[in-house]
Amino acid sequence: MWSRLLGPRGIGRTGVCWRSLFTMQLKTSEFQSLFTEGLNGLTELFAKNQYELRIAGGAVRDLLSGRRPEDVDFATTATPEEMKVMFQNAGIRMINNKGEKHGTITARLNNENFEVTTLRLDVQTDGRHAEVEFTTDWQKDAERRDLTINSMFLGLDGTLYDFFQGYEDLQNRKVRFVGSAARRIQEDYLRILRYFRFYGKVALEPGDHEPETLSAIRENGRGLAGISGERIWGELKKILVGNHAAHLLELIYELELAQYIGLPPDGDVDELKRVWQNARAHSPKPMTVLAALLRSPDQVEKMDVRLKLSREEKSGAQFLVRHRRQLRRSGGDSDGLKPFTDFIVDNRELDTQSKVCELLKYQGEAELLSQLRGWSVPRFPVSGHDLRRVGVTSGKDIGANLQKLREIWKKSRYQMDKDELLSHVTP
Repeated sequence: MWSRLLGPRGIGRTGVCWRSLFTMQLKTSEFQSLFTEGLNGLTELFAKNQYELRIAGGAVRDLLSGRRPEDVDFATTATPEEMKVMFQNAGIRMINNKGEKHGTITARLNNENFEVTTLRLDVQTDGRHAEVEFTTDWQKDAERRDLTINSMFLGLDGTLYDFFQGYEDLQNRKVRFVGSAARRIQEDYLRILRYFRFYGKVALEPGDHEPETLSAIRENGRGLAGISGERIWGELKKILVGNHAAHLLELIYELELAQYIGLPPDGDVDELKRVWQNARAHSPKPMTVLAALLRSPDQVEKMDVRLKLSREEKSGAQFLVRHRRQLRRSGGDSDGLKPFTDFIVDNRELDTQSKVCELLKYQGEAELLSQLRGWSVPRFPVSGHDLRRVGVTSGKDIGANLQKLREIWKKSRYQMDKDELLSHVTP
């Protein structure tokens, strides 16, 4: 069931033209499954106090796509102060109220947290942050959101409220900014990367962009230079593991954005396209794909300065850049996994096996990857104590014998036991 509620035609404060509100009724099992005892209590409390409460943003998009959202955000006509009074009077605990200045109150009901935000409009923006003003106008709040597919609301009775054709865009797998793409981007330049990220989630084809959108991105790309590396990397990671990742990274270079987000100016896009094709079916880590752009370990260091990588991410990138050419399947050995297992045994760090798995994804070695996932690192059966027991007492001789025995053990595919190995000891 759906309808269009006609409204006055005009230009909103943010330059958004509209003339109708689309509504429909949602009665899916995914929607009904949200109604826990906690949510039922929250719904009743807001209704009793005559405040409107609706599901907002990404959760609406997920529900309309037939998915149960992992996180559900709520929007309301109640101000933060009104919510605090309401929750206090009902004896409901509030937690983590750092978001209160932006209108967000988190209430805890029946061991569940519910994040509820007052409807807002942006009074002033600088491309990174916004000063907000509270409102009771649902359309004004929808206007300030980035993409049409993220600007919808869903009432707790199942009624969808869609001011900017978000439902139609979602059905058609289109990603569009609300109103003027340039204006939305200038409000927060990170929206450039959010556009790419949602394109990878929603669009069916890699090149189905509106030319005006790409022009707005190109013209405003330098604004990304003022966005923190942590925020940029957070979006890049999601782009790299989404659909169309190779196309979107190539587009980032074509639109001359790489210089503003910490990617190397001479990134190897062809290598990235090849690696993404190899790895996409095997759930690669974001850095496994991104490392393909990098031509030297020095570029890992430069990227880390801008993006503030975790220790694991930086180490993973350095490993791939250093070993992607040298550590490969041996053409003359029937056991193609041997170079990789030998490397793991020789480099006895805890995460070496997981790094080698990422390397096999990078190289497109699906069969070896499957084998390595089922392989456990064997324990070398000989110790220095064992060598002393058979008469080797010099520290230098113990070291030399251990190295020799380890090589013999590797050649046996780790099958020789302690006694067999000790028979090769040179006193």
